[in-house]
Amino acid sequence: MDAGADTRGQADADARTEAALRRLPPRLRHAADWLRARWLGRILVSSVTTCMRVEIFDRSTTIAAQFFTSVIPVLILTATWAGAGDGDSIAAALGVPAKSRAVVEQAVEGADSAAFGIAGVLLVLASATSLSRALTRAFAAIWDFPRPRSRLISAWRWLAAVLALTVALLLVHSLGEHASVLPPRQVWPFAISFVCDLVVATFVPWVLLSGTVAPRLLVPGAATFALLMLAIRPVSAIWLPRALETSADRYGAIGVAFTYLAWLYVAAFCFLATAAIGQVVAADGGRLGTWVRPGPA
Repeated sequence: MDAGADTRGQADADARTEAALRRLPPRLRHAADWLRARWLGRILVSSVTTCMRVEIFDRSTTIAAQFFTSVIPVLILTATWAGAGDGDSIAAALGVPAKSRAVVEQAVEGADSAAFGIAGVLLVLASATSLSRALTRAFAAIWDFPRPRSRLISAWRWLAAVLALTVALLLVHSLGEHASVLPPRQVWPFAISFVCDLVVATFVPWVLLSGTVAPRLLVPGAATFALLMLAIRPVSAIWLPRALETSADRYGAIGVAFTYLAWLYVAAFCFLATAAIGQVVAADGGRLGTWVRPGPA
């Protein structure tokens, strides 16, 4: 993105924000004008406007469902073909409680490499790219790009994004466990989580948008996502296993699936919302936005 594109993008964003504010009642309009006169308020108002424009609630639901049907089969495929993990490690990475881990372990143990076959592997990977296509549409909407066309030449980008999400899911859990024995024990798991989230949240939109958006423009949103997940992960580590166990006791495997989908919705919402915040920060005319944007070539 060049400087002219940045300027046009900011002008379009300001125009959309003004149009949205004009529909507010007078009292709320005055409060919004007061907020926009300050940097934090301006970022907040513009971020909310962007989230409304991209229909973040609907997109989060779609991406959560696509993640559930795309990444988990790839995890099982990775465990059976590459030997990168067993059922217990995959269940632990997903946060599945002990009562429900037997389902995941049976799926991994029953899906040997012969059962998958080459055709099965290709089918799983092709199906998994639906998540990447949904994410591509979401990021294109956030950065106000034309609706992307699905072209076969982009297939490697879709696959790279899915594999990055899968590997990150395993790495955060595995590296966190190994690093927790090093002093200071409370610091390393958080540091690994932050770095992994930062890298993934920068790489995924960059590769899906074909490098149209420079990585440095994606870093504000990625850093916001990584910081937010530092707060969400400890909460989910307490809530998710209990919720999954309760759902398993009451409704069986279907209850576990719906509970995990609810958690994925929260993660997808955070992923898209922080991407929207990052776009607003990168396009803002303040000091931070000016520093983040690359200068003219």
